[in-house]
Amino acid sequence: MPIRILPPEIASQIAAGEVVERPASVVKELLENALDAGARNISITVEGAGKTLLELADDGQGIPAPELPLAVERHATSKLTRADDLFHILTLGFRGEALASIGSISRLTLTSALPGQPAGARIKIDAGHATPLETVGAPQGTVVRVENLFYNVPARLKFLKADTTERRQIDALVTRYAIAYPNVRFRLYQEGRLSLQTSGKGDRREVLGILYGPEVARQMLEVNAAYEHFRLTGFTSPTSLTRSNRSEITFFVNGRWVQDPALTSALIQAYHTLLMVGRFPMAVLFVELPPEMVDVNVHPTKAEVRFRDRDQVFADVARSVRRALLAHAPVPEVNTQLRWASPQSTEVWGSSSGERRAPETTDVWGRIIDPAWDMPRETQSSEPGWVADPDQPSAANTPPNPNSPPNASPSSVSSGKSPPPTSSPKAPMACT
Repeated sequence: MPIRILPPEIASQIAAGEVVERPASVVKELLENALDAGARNISITVEGAGKTLLELADDGQGIPAPELPLAVERHATSKLTRADDLFHILTLGFRGEALASIGSISRLTLTSALPGQPAGARIKIDAGHATPLETVGAPQGTVVRVENLFYNVPARLKFLKADTTERRQIDALVTRYAIAYPNVRFRLYQEGRLSLQTSGKGDRREVLGILYGPEVARQMLEVNAAYEHFRLTGFTSPTSLTRSNRSEITFFVNGRWVQDPALTSALIQAYHTLLMVGRFPMAVLFVELPPEMVDVNVHPTKAEVRFRDRDQVFADVARSVRRALLAHAPVPEVNTQLRWASPQSTEVWGSSSGERRAPETTDVWGRIIDPAWDMPRETQSSEPGWVADPDQPSAANTPPNPNSPPNASPSSVSSGKSPPPTSSPKAPMACT
């Protein structure tokens, strides 16, 4: 079979398959365009789980009438002008593929008006074919109406999930962006019912209550940490609030919702030793980095990113969340049973020579201490989870007690207690 160039309509459908996987993908592309346009009010209407109708209306800056035909062409965008801009992306969209891809697999109507203009303009796309531009009355902003999604590629419809699942995907997407942009008022109508509405007052915890419920939102712990070229804000759950899977872990990088396994792993690492096996935290976290340190041009859906220094980002996320957890949840008291042990007990004392040394993580008085105890002072501050808490014993912040006996453990010095009397120097105290 000879090599030939694909017809434009087939090439467009192939490209659309990379960008538009399901109705929620359409909502995501249109939503990001509206946010890039500076919208403060966004209304989304969904019918037939998005297969019959998807409409997004915003009050952003609008598109000039002469540029509407260009807006539905492939690789047409106002957000990039040269190749170097790819390494300093400040907007959510940048490829100029969304409207063209959506228009190739649906019936799309694009209406837009500029501020202060008496009228707007409208253009229609049917399976990639555009109609002439027309002048219409319209309020400031843009309205994108997508009807009969995948009508000309029925095979794609067979791969969609049940309507309930598709509606849930749309709801989850809009809710997460509402948390990320609390200054924007969102309204989502599904099948004629208002399923989501935010006030746009900038209260992120208020929107969090819509996602998790008011009681859970009240208990969520705030995270706010900044290091060189890195900032992490948002909310994470206390150890008493967990889920059986990772579905409630959400990360935004420079305002973009991403699904990055490394970020999820960093969050889970922050809860190391604090959660039972098989339980996971709930979190909505926002990573901010200089744009040149993040590559968002990785996947057509822009759901994946690459970091210039992945290991450093991992460490910063884990450290920030760990410190937030320790700041809101003091080290717990535990009831420790004491027993007599022989100096040859290597399991407890770590040495067959009978060295009198307390266990590394639990002192004999029954209080769990900072695992950074045995770390050199100069490295403690870089350890995830280490904090100089005066109420939490640590080798770096506990002065020696001049009245303590020479063989006293660090924990007994920090607590101001003397070790219990022993009948024989070969009968030390140990924890179990």
